[in-house]
Amino acid sequence: MLSELGLAQIFGVVGSGNFRVTNALLRGGVAFTAARHEMGAATMADAYARVTGDVAAVSLHQGCGLTNGLTGIAEAAKCHTPVLVLAADTAQGDVTSNFYIDQDAAVAAVGATPMRIHSAASAVADAARAYRVAQVERKTVVLSMPIDLQEEQTAYPAARPATELSQPAVAVAPADVEALAGLLGSSERPVIIGGRGSRLAKRDIRELAATSGALLIASGGGRGVFEGDDWALDIIGGFATDGAAELVSESDLIVVFGAALNTWTTRNGSLTDGIRLVQIDDRAEAIGMHRLVDLGIVGDAGAVARATQEALLSAGPPRTGYRTPEIAERVQSVRYWKDQPVEKVDEPGFVDPAELTNAIDALAPMERTVVVDGGNVNCYPGAHLRVPDDAGFVLPLSFQAIGMGLASAVGAAIARPDRLTVLGVGDGSLLMAAAELETAARLGLGMLIVVYNDSAYGAEVHLFPDSTEEEQEIVRFPDTDIAAIARGYGCDGVTVRSMDDLAPVRAWLDSPRERPLIVDAKITGRASWLMAAGDGPDHT
Repeated sequence: MLSELGLAQIFGVVGSGNFRVTNALLRGGVAFTAARHEMGAATMADAYARVTGDVAAVSLHQGCGLTNGLTGIAEAAKCHTPVLVLAADTAQGDVTSNFYIDQDAAVAAVGATPMRIHSAASAVADAARAYRVAQVERKTVVLSMPIDLQEEQTAYPAARPATELSQPAVAVAPADVEALAGLLGSSERPVIIGGRGSRLAKRDIRELAATSGALLIASGGGRGVFEGDDWALDIIGGFATDGAAELVSESDLIVVFGAALNTWTTRNGSLTDGIRLVQIDDRAEAIGMHRLVDLGIVGDAGAVARATQEALLSAGPPRTGYRTPEIAERVQSVRYWKDQPVEKVDEPGFVDPAELTNAIDALAPMERTVVVDGGNVNCYPGAHLRVPDDAGFVLPLSFQAIGMGLASAVGAAIARPDRLTVLGVGDGSLLMAAAELETAARLGLGMLIVVYNDSAYGAEVHLFPDSTEEEQEIVRFPDTDIAAIARGYGCDGVTVRSMDDLAPVRAWLDSPRERPLIVDAKITGRASWLMAAGDGPDHT
């Protein structure tokens, strides 16, 4: 039934409780990817769904299989990613099983939506309902499937076609349109922010920006949504260039489509304080969740943008607003980190991560998917590597957990095999999830994995600069030969200690790329520019 509704891809780790349902999906034509750990499976599905916009599924064993996957499930839930987790469950009423936990309570605790198969007779309806909630409401749903019910038989009715599972359009209130048009019509320096929720409406939002004279910029979750527009900056928040941040902070109106305005997007409010804020989202609970706004509009991003543009045009010709020749020059010069000066660091045996990332950005083809892990170094791949569009950036950091990058890169590479997947990850993050290197090698994924190796959990080193060397021993490690580890898993590996060591990377990029390449980059031990500016993660 799930395959008939449109499910095309499932990730998982198979045990006795989910063996049969996984094989049933395979017989139904669903593609299956075996991960090496349940968190990896959940994270792969999250990334796949982010890149494609389609529901992705995860297949897990009962109890421990589910708990192993909970960190990845929490990340997906926080990002409203449409993921359907098919989790086996212990037999109804059996609290003596070693596998027993209250799965519904565990799932709810991390923000996902617990649902379950209640009986053989209701199984098809229960599963269809769970799929619909994931697809239409953009929720991460965990469907628990008791193993005793899995043994029962039921007649299989025809499933409803996927075309019936459409979300009704949210009506746009005329008063909201009038208010937004009035604010844009009086603004001299408007800025429009596009988040993940703006992706389907990006054309309408660009046209509204052109009519109102607004600059465009994307949140971390929506990065790439305005790529190619002459009046678009790259990314807002902690990853923004200094010049881009200045242009946002100099605005007199900020209109936000489908972004949360959280502390990372606003740099703890420093980019938005004292500026009129408008937030548009199709979820009422999202309005004002992180920051008070002057106007909140619940509605479809595209519908609001179209109606507001019509209102502006009916009131007069398009406005110049922020789009002056002087601002055009500033936008061009501050858009990308590659065009900003890099402070030279002379530390023999180590490379500067900014210089290294700029070089990788220039070497790698632009048809790419950039995936970012957390920690001290996440600003280098997250900001210095450019992206081609909104499907080309995966930022699994809503839960602020490290170790999700590798599995996310696998999911992204499966979603877009036509693009080069580039992962930027710290040594601690990579080693935390290294088992998925085997998955990437087994699948023959030609991914480029850049490991920023400072032999430490770097964020903690730099968050506590007054600590002693003895105190820092708990977050520092001996130099690890990650290139050798990667080769042991079946990947290609190269060690980079200077910019002259990039020749093998160039050769690999020019090759058929039949397996992943891991670049073990021994980087300088200083704080990243993001941490140094006070915008880095407060925990991992």
